Amino acid sequence: MNLRTHPEILRYTAFTTDPAGGNPAGVVLDAAALDDAAMLATAAEVGYSETAFVIAADHAARRFRLRYFSPLAEVAFCGHATVATAVALAERLGPGPLVFDTPVGEIALDTADREGSVTATLTSVPTRSRPAADEEVNASLAALHWSPEDLDTALPPHVAFGGNEHLVLAVATRERLAALDYDFDALAEVMHRHGWTTLQLVWRETQDLFHARDPFPIGGVVEDPATGAAAAAFGGYLRTLGALPPSGAFTIRQGEDLGRLSLLRVEASTTDPRVRVSGQAVAIAGTSARTGEGGAERTEGAAGDVQSHRARS
Repeated sequence: MNLRTHPEILRYTAFTTDPAGGNPAGVVLDAAALDDAAMLATAAEVGYSETAFVIAADHAARRFRLRYFSPLAEVAFCGHATVATAVALAERLGPGPLVFDTPVGEIALDTADREGSVTATLTSVPTRSRPAADEEVNASLAALHWSPEDLDTALPPHVAFGGNEHLVLAVATRERLAALDYDFDALAEVMHRHGWTTLQLVWRETQDLFHARDPFPIGGVVEDPATGAAAAAFGGYLRTLGALPPSGAFTIRQGEDLGRLSLLRVEASTTDPRVRVSGQAVAIAGTSARTGEGGAERTEGAAGDVQSHRARS
């Protein structure tokens, strides 16, 4: 079988070392022969929130060109699939620096082997954040079935960018975050209207520990268990507010309410608009497959049940 015609599909879960945790991503390390339709069909068949495709590679320079697809459309950037791809490459090429050329620009990565587990740290494109307009907030709250009284007034709503745009809404209690039950179609319409990739819904436990949930209906997914691009955007948001901890480092716990705990470690500074997001990733055993004509073949033993958190349109 020609590997360039039928490249291997890897499945990793990012921001965890537990195959049952984190956010699963498809990874295709040799996608040069796949056109847009084949990549979209492969991502839809894999069924995860995103699949990363390496469409060009310079192994000697450790430089790679990536594209990302959700089951419904191409996505400009995806943090957890970037981390998954970086770990997959480091396992094959050895740890060290990597450079990914993505639709949003150059992403530098550092990979390191720590006690047999690879950690990848991505440096985002420059982040930015602006106050959300009343119409943006009100429409989103209606779709979430939330009220203004549910929000934390110390962390005002913003639209933050870290490769994609995300509406940041901070809630006043962990209970409000845990009880997320939103109108899928209504929120998807609001997000399409404003060009947002996810909503970054957060609760601040301490100055350097946040809990997050990220609805992703425009990708056909009810919720992302880990969102690296949103974590980078959130670092920029805190910098804009002057709310970073003194060290600039903090942790985001995400996916906990889905039973897929993810830990995203974020570093931001007051002087650099770029943000560093670190996490580990682990291969999901028994899920390797090869793409067929126009799509992918499923194999037995797919990773933990994440389909219950997904919807098709």
